[in-house]
Amino acid sequence: MHVPENIQQRLSRTSQGPGVYLMKDEHGRILYVGKAANLKKRVSSYFKPGHKDPKTRILVGKIADFSTILTTTEHEALVLESNLIKKHRPRYNVVLKDGKRYPSLRVDLRQDYPALEVVRKVKKDGARYFGPFTSVGAARETLKIIQKTFKVRRCGHAQPPKRERPCIQFQMGHCMGPCALPVDTGAYHEMIAEVIQFLQGRAPALIRKYQEKMNLAAQREEYEKAAEYRDKMFAMKRTVEKQVAVTTDFGERDVVALEARPEGSAVTVFHVRGGLLVGSENHPFLEAVSSERSMLQDFLLQYFAGDAFVPQEVLLSEPVPDPRFVEHALGEARGGRVHVHVPKRGEKARLVDMARQNAADCLDRRLSGDEFSREVRNKLARRLRLPGPPSRVECFDVSHTRGAHTVAGRVVFMDGEPEKGDWRRYNIRGVEPGDDYGTMRQALLRRFSPEKDTRPWPDLLLVDGGKGQLSMAVSVLEELGIADQVPVAGIAKPDKSRKETEDKVFLPGQANPVAFGRDQAALLFLCRVRDEAHRFAVALHRKQRGKAASASVLDAVPGVGEKRKKALLRHFRSVKNLREASVEDIAEVKGLTRPVAEKIHQALNSASG
Repeated sequence: MHVPENIQQRLSRTSQGPGVYLMKDEHGRILYVGKAANLKKRVSSYFKPGHKDPKTRILVGKIADFSTILTTTEHEALVLESNLIKKHRPRYNVVLKDGKRYPSLRVDLRQDYPALEVVRKVKKDGARYFGPFTSVGAARETLKIIQKTFKVRRCGHAQPPKRERPCIQFQMGHCMGPCALPVDTGAYHEMIAEVIQFLQGRAPALIRKYQEKMNLAAQREEYEKAAEYRDKMFAMKRTVEKQVAVTTDFGERDVVALEARPEGSAVTVFHVRGGLLVGSENHPFLEAVSSERSMLQDFLLQYFAGDAFVPQEVLLSEPVPDPRFVEHALGEARGGRVHVHVPKRGEKARLVDMARQNAADCLDRRLSGDEFSREVRNKLARRLRLPGPPSRVECFDVSHTRGAHTVAGRVVFMDGEPEKGDWRRYNIRGVEPGDDYGTMRQALLRRFSPEKDTRPWPDLLLVDGGKGQLSMAVSVLEELGIADQVPVAGIAKPDKSRKETEDKVFLPGQANPVAFGRDQAALLFLCRVRDEAHRFAVALHRKQRGKAASASVLDAVPGVGEKRKKALLRHFRSVKNLREASVEDIAEVKGLTRPVAEKIHQALNSASG
């Protein structure tokens, strides 16, 4: 194979020591980050003929340059590689596309009357965390079960707010009422201990306990207490019936299994708590260039990085190259020892096999769907005259009401699927009301700002609008000097006055819209991306408009200035929460008196009515 002269010169000067190498394309974008004990030997291997892996051949065909970073040891190279992958998110590395933190339930036992809350960030703050849950909905459903079964306070303050009389939750029998009544802290903590037992997956033991208490209360003819224990017992039984028991112990562990094939790979994660399978996740990787063992190690270091919940034990389907380093990294994240190993027999090995089967099923489904995605991307490349099938497609749309509360939204699709972690909203300032071109210009300048690293850039930039919006986008890209690096198109709805029935896609320098002919699937995909961008921008606009409407109501309240408005929104976090708050809740905000709280409550309720 032909090796470019600049790469040959770099290879001759490359060190034979340990370090990290970064493969780059012709635009300087980082395609792949790797580590090596001998940098010269490892990097040279890419430019030798005979690569069996097709993904490696594709990667090598795109490499226009590379750089290296020397380290003292191979261990330092491993740490640096992990950090660079997280920072640059190269296309051919194992990169978790979903950057969100999974929710957990938090309870702080140091408080007199602890409450439970759904959080995404697990901090080392002395509180207890339970999870993770695969969605906020699952976490809230568990919290709802707890609140129906146990009389845990629901107010979201560190301590119960002082009230003259208990809130409605006490009147409904859902809370002990520590905000107004002298509730014994020992009794409250005893109840919280039962909640923790439930969250640890030990519901069967609780069921037996409640049955004994129910029988004892019935013998004493304390029928109200007996009914209370009966209701708790039945609620627990209904919960247990929905859960799957996979181990006989009460340990907490995650199971991570890899299914790797030449066409792609997938990793499945099982969350096991108290012997019960409480959640699972699938992560497909179709372009990653890596060995199975390295792929699994890269996944672990990313998945459990930062604020993720780290269990005591992690079961793997494959051994990793540096298990001690992985255990150390996970142990630091947990704040305690973590055991990482590959089980060979017994129920743990059976659990790993089950996770691997799920990974295989995920990969089968993704590959079958990806065939369609590849076909659509090939059609887009042909119809829009792109340099290659677009993987990353970005679309911008603007929204306002008669020029007021103007916002812009950006949605991102990767390989035909929404990449919601990269979606962005832009509050537009300093633009004349109703100036859609000025709004689009500001949003694009912020997206492609040369002052900060805004890559990766899209393989196709789509703007919602006709030739005018497209011309604005082209002018911004030319102004920034990247017009030849970012292909752009505009999409407009059909003009019903001309009896048009099909959306129109325009290209720079072309008077007529693109004719898609039989490639309607490609046009439908662009319409789908545009519709998501429109929905996303409108949602932000409505939120801004609602805030402004409520703020204008507060402006009319005597005694409420800018400082108090900010304090109110900071305390309640949303206008909706403020509107639903009682006078007592509002009066708790620092700097507010009860008379002012009453005026605010009255103003908001009359406005919403």
